Amino acid sequence: MSATFSSLKYFNYRLWFGSALVANIGTWMQRIAQDWLVLTVLTANSGVAVGVITALQFAPVLALSAWAGVLADRLPRRKMLMATQGASGVLALGLGALVLSGHVELWHVYGFALALGCVSALDGPVRQTFVAEMVPSDKLSNAVGLNSASFNAARLIGPGVAGLLIAAVGTGWVFIINGISFGATILALSRMRTREMHRLPSASREKGQIREGIRYVRGRSDIIVIMVVLSVVSTFGLNFQLTSAMMARVEFGMGAGEYGMLGSILAIGSLTGALMAARRERPRVRLVIGSAFGFAIATGVMALMPSYTTFAIACIPVGFMSLTMMTAANTTIQMTTDPVMRGRVMSLYMIVFLGATPVGAPIVGWIAEAYGPRWAIGIGSITALLVSVGAAIWAMRNWKFTVSYRVTRRPHLVVTYPEGGTPKERNARSETRRRLGVDDAEDAASAA
Repeated sequence: MSATFSSLKYFNYRLWFGSALVANIGTWMQRIAQDWLVLTVLTANSGVAVGVITALQFAPVLALSAWAGVLADRLPRRKMLMATQGASGVLALGLGALVLSGHVELWHVYGFALALGCVSALDGPVRQTFVAEMVPSDKLSNAVGLNSASFNAARLIGPGVAGLLIAAVGTGWVFIINGISFGATILALSRMRTREMHRLPSASREKGQIREGIRYVRGRSDIIVIMVVLSVVSTFGLNFQLTSAMMARVEFGMGAGEYGMLGSILAIGSLTGALMAARRERPRVRLVIGSAFGFAIATGVMALMPSYTTFAIACIPVGFMSLTMMTAANTTIQMTTDPVMRGRVMSLYMIVFLGATPVGAPIVGWIAEAYGPRWAIGIGSITALLVSVGAAIWAMRNWKFTVSYRVTRRPHLVVTYPEGGTPKERNARSETRRRLGVDDAEDAASAA
């Protein structure tokens, strides 16, 4: 089996990968149907309403993820996932029944979005850490990359299928299909071979465990840099549901099928980035910063595209850069965090990553309504550029290294560390190299 798909040789992970692909396709179908329902049926092309829906769906992350991280470190993760997946399916079926009955109103969708957000907040940290129980530690990077590939393969398929189904049978049946799709995940979790699980150490029940997780993160400048970059980009840049809907409907005058197609085209780049991430053996902080910079350039170009066709083509590099950034961040944190702290650290990561959406989505929606959807994309480009450049400057000054680029020789990008200093300074540099993905045995001038 090739290095890209090496985690699939493990039975439990194969079950998870296949079932997650089915459930993720349904989830992307629901996201498209939900936004289209709000935009075209329940409002008159209101970007603010779509932004509020998005905010409500992600707001519970701020309130519940920290507690979910503690539960992920304490409780059996497989059983927790069965509960959260079941709840998500019930909510999708409920919303579908309401739409098919013809009695759905905007506040109903608000309520279901909030309820789904609560379930997702509990599901996120458990889902992130459960990957480490299905594969050996040396395959964690590959498994995380393949998880992203599954998610983005679904993103490639789901929006296009949703657009066709919306046009053919309406949004209600899309919600019903999504509810049924969660049955695949529950079945896979129940069929896993528990004797083949790689059990992570569980945290004991004690007071102050959330504070303990926060203290751990405060002592890790590399994790803080990742979280700052991801939170800013997520707040203003990762609002594709909203901006794509507004561009398709308002800027180009297109329908549901064309809107769904934008999500699928974006996923072409995302899936490519995910497969490349699966081949990457060790994560790097600098990859997070560099891909955030690339995202800024790609979204800036996308905002200027004059036609639907050119805009759709520009979605591909945007998908590639955003997925590379997110996967590098996720894998870096998981692989460099103490296993007993992993659930709490990942919950804090989910707070700053997904929890930024309730703040950003209404703002970006307002910008789209007031100044046009191109400016809604443009503000994401500008903020991503500022935070990536700022993070790079801060890292070079505080981690004491320099970066140079060689045009004619490989490796082209070289990170150079100063030699000498006190033992404490040398130990600090050694720790920095480890977190940046550079072995101590490598030369001080090492390839990026």
